[in-house]
Amino acid sequence: MSTQKGEYKRITTKTILAMKEKGEKIAMLTAYDFSTARLLDDAGVDIILVGDSVANVVQGLETTIPVTLDEMIYHSKIVRRAVKRAMLVADMPFMSYQVDSKEAVRNAGRILKESGAEAVKMEGGKRIVPLIEQLVDIGIPVMGHLGLTPQSIYKFGTYEVRAKETKEAKKLIEDAKLLEKAGVFAIVLEKIPEELAAKVTASVQCVTIGIGAGSHCDGQVLVTNDMLGMNELFHPRFVRQYANLSEVMRRAFQSYISEVKAKKFPNKNESY
Repeated sequence: MSTQKGEYKRITTKTILAMKEKGEKIAMLTAYDFSTARLLDDAGVDIILVGDSVANVVQGLETTIPVTLDEMIYHSKIVRRAVKRAMLVADMPFMSYQVDSKEAVRNAGRILKESGAEAVKMEGGKRIVPLIEQLVDIGIPVMGHLGLTPQSIYKFGTYEVRAKETKEAKKLIEDAKLLEKAGVFAIVLEKIPEELAAKVTASVQCVTIGIGAGSHCDGQVLVTNDMLGMNELFHPRFVRQYANLSEVMRRAFQSYISEVKAKKFPNKNESY
């Protein structure tokens, strides 16, 4: 929870940048449904990301690539209904911005206009700088994403740590500076060495949000389902589990099934 929850009635890009200036860490988590988003917002999370990770944790897909723009708008719209305080950011899915700049601007506009999200997140460095400049120029805030970029998983061929070699690390720092110059208010740094993440954070004025990038970023993000222990098949070292909901839920389901079978549910007080 933000240590100064009461100070911020509504989190905006201005708020996020002010947090960096004050040295206040930024907490970001994902949501794809109304109930989860309501709990996150009430708890005081600073940013809620409607991530294309919905493909993995909700749709049961192996990668994020199949998620469509309409699906992202649908989930973002649901989350928006629950969020009163946190800033809402939505991922632009694969092939919604890589082909044509006019189409990309239109798609980003659709996300804000139809879902109520306040910013979009895009993966990539130098190649998408002109697009970011266009989006920012027309009033669409952009969060960047460098390091391990899941939409490029077929190119990488692995989910291993990125930018361990000097050449790639140097390029990542250059890309971060280019994204900042283009106008992003924040950059997600995914699965890169801690020392490199620290260098990037110190070299840009925009906010850095780490996931598997160590403690020196301005903030942290995790997939909510992962940190709640709802995914028993996924245990990367950068995920700290704050609960084991999969076991809690399994026991609850088993108790319900057992009581129905034994004719213990519903009882008199649960009947009309």
